[in-house]
Amino acid sequence: MSSMVVTANGNDNKKFKGDDKMDGAPSRVLHIRKLPGEVTETEVIALGLPFGKVTNILMLKGKNQAFLELATEEAAITMVNYYSAVTPHLRNQPIYIQYSNHKELKTDNTLNQYEEYHRAQAVLQAVTAVQATNAPISGTTVSESAVTPAQSPVLRIIIDNMYYPVTLDVLHQIFSKFGAVLKIITFTKNNQFQALLQYGDPVNAQQAKLALDGQNIYNACCTLRIDFSKLVNLNVKYNNDKSRDYTRPDLPSGDGQPALDPAIAAAFAKETSLLAVPGALSPLAIPNAAAAAAAAAAGRVGMPGVSAGGNTVLLVSNLNEEMVTPQSLFTLFGVYGDVQRVKILYNKKDSALIQMADGNQSQLAMSHLNGQKMYGKIIRVTLSKHQTVQLPREGLDDQGLTKDFGNSPLHRFKKPGSKNFQNIFPPSATLHLSNIPPSVAEEDLRTLFANTGGTVKAFKFFQDHKMALLQMSTVEEAIQALIDLHNYNLGENHHLRVSFSKSTI
Repeated sequence: MSSMVVTANGNDNKKFKGDDKMDGAPSRVLHIRKLPGEVTETEVIALGLPFGKVTNILMLKGKNQAFLELATEEAAITMVNYYSAVTPHLRNQPIYIQYSNHKELKTDNTLNQYEEYHRAQAVLQAVTAVQATNAPISGTTVSESAVTPAQSPVLRIIIDNMYYPVTLDVLHQIFSKFGAVLKIITFTKNNQFQALLQYGDPVNAQQAKLALDGQNIYNACCTLRIDFSKLVNLNVKYNNDKSRDYTRPDLPSGDGQPALDPAIAAAFAKETSLLAVPGALSPLAIPNAAAAAAAAAAGRVGMPGVSAGGNTVLLVSNLNEEMVTPQSLFTLFGVYGDVQRVKILYNKKDSALIQMADGNQSQLAMSHLNGQKMYGKIIRVTLSKHQTVQLPREGLDDQGLTKDFGNSPLHRFKKPGSKNFQNIFPPSATLHLSNIPPSVAEEDLRTLFANTGGTVKAFKFFQDHKMALLQMSTVEEAIQALIDLHNYNLGENHHLRVSFSKSTI
């Protein structure tokens, strides 16, 4: 293997004193500061994995610093830009990333650190082999804990202190932040609730374990204990409240499974909307007794949740009938899934049916948008009893109240494994803008967003000026701006992309 890895201690720190400057010229070597003392190479490598191949690592444990080398300068620039807007955390501690003065890492083979060196090299070799091939590694002499993450896309999850019920859908929502979840099986063993969860990519499993192991789903309870399973594939026979295969919506539900009660689902949606994985990995909290009661009610009736094949249609009510259009509903609900059809009801124009691409997307949209303000009114989002949205008969004019978006080029989630799956956040006052052409300045964007009727409170370009964060004064203003300006033509064949951000400026 051409790239070398070493953990430097003691005298080795004299060679790598760290970089003093804050913002230097871009380099594929990044300098990481203020690391927690007990942090591992695997955790530091995981910071770089989403952006590209990691080719080298040098830990300065005595200084709580590290150097991370990526395969390309472009990957390093993307990583620095991302973490300039979203402060990275390891073990609940903020860390700092900047370009290094070094253009590449040259390690010294004469260092008397052989045990550390070989361990670090094995970790990097295991991780990079998976990135290149997604295959198990053979021929590496390394402890099981270093290799296992690279081998299996399946996580074994145990939940301690389970004072509130945890459903399959709650697990799906939490773990989907780290990549596409393919299958989940839940069961009780030794009087403990456990689950097996399979990602499409072992790297996603590794990132989820690093981020979530030891976290509480609700305040001071329901603690996640996560390990890698020896299984590499799960065989799911039924889609119900105990197991789910998101790649096979056609699976039967099995005998004796209770039907979904929409009232319970709606109550539970309010509770699950509180679940989000914050950047700082703070506990995923239930803030009040009412939400806990909704969770308990859902647990009592054995809520099967929403299978990927059914309950794709949402009923949205209390809309502003003077303002709402199928296009505006398509844009807003399109943040959480690929909207197929929208029908504003002819006899009740403050209500609409929205058909999503699958049940998981409808659940996501319902949990994030129920209770939000759109055109000045608090909207209600529930599951509809309809299985599909009917198009008007040919030749019948329904005044443009029904629209088919099945072939829309604006679907965010059509491409499997798209990064959009990892960037689904609740409505927030801060918006993430991308696809900005070089000629468009901060003032242009501030003016554009102010013209949607709100106040722009703050603005920050990412380093490459292709992306930015923009903060409106309220969540309602941000929702309005997203509806008005997502896909807005900025010229030079650049259509602005707008989404909600978890960051603040």
